[in-house]
Formats: sequence, C-alpha cells, structure tokens
Amino acid sequence: MCGSPAWRYVYHTIHSADKWFINPFIYSEPEFHIDGMDNPDNRCDLVLSDTQLLEYLDRVKCKTLDYIDSLDDNALRENPEGCRYTRIELILGQFRHINHHIGMLNGQTVERTGRFPLFCGLTGTKRLKNGLYDE
Repeated sequence: MCGSPAWRYVYHTIHSADKWFINPFIYSEPEFHIDGMDNPDNRCDLVLSDTQLLEYLDRVKCKTLDYIDSLDDNALRENPEGCRYTRIELILGQFRHINHHIGMLNGQTVERTGRFPLFCGLTGTKRLKNGLYDE
C-alpha cells in the first residue's frame, strides 16, 4: 500500500475518526502522536504495536459513541464550534473514509493471501463462526 506498512493505514484511519468525527478544529493529538504520523506517506520512526493500536481504537470508539449518544436531530444540522461542516457531514465523511480504508486493507489481504476476508452484512453475522475468511 504505497510502501507504508499496514499499521500506518490503520493508525491513519483511527486518527482520522478521532479528529474528524467530532470537530477537527478543536482537537488534541493522542499522547504518542508525532507530527505528520497520521499521513502514511510521511516517514515515521515510531512503530505502534497492535496493543497500542487496539487501545487507541477502544478510546476513540468510546469517545465517539458517547458523542453520538449526546446528539439529537437538531444538533446533526448544526456546525460544531469553529467548524465549516455540519455534524452530520463530519459523521458521514468518516463513514466514507473508514470504508475506503477497509476496502484497501481487504484488497491487500486478498492479494497477499488469495483469501477473501469475511464480509459481515446485516444477514451475514452468523457466518462469523466460520472464521475470518469467506470459505
């Protein structure tokens, strides 16, 4: 994937959700972040472990779910403080962005393993018992 290791794209995606889901103009970087680390095209000497990535994902997930729970229909149409986008634009933008990167990672998995990652749709959740691949 453009020469960067997969963890950089995972970090990029989590970081983007962390920054852009709520308000990218009022945001504090995570404690381990190095300037430019969120762009996989930038050189970065720091390597995050799977544990660090999963812990960061869990923090972003909790933060995001708490935020969504605080919104009502009127809030979705409003712009967060200092932001030119409405809350619903930010949320939908992150859904698009996350799905884009899931597609990239799935494509890399197919290319490298010859196996198609399991797709979990509305009716496909029972197939999780069959493992991680569509076999």
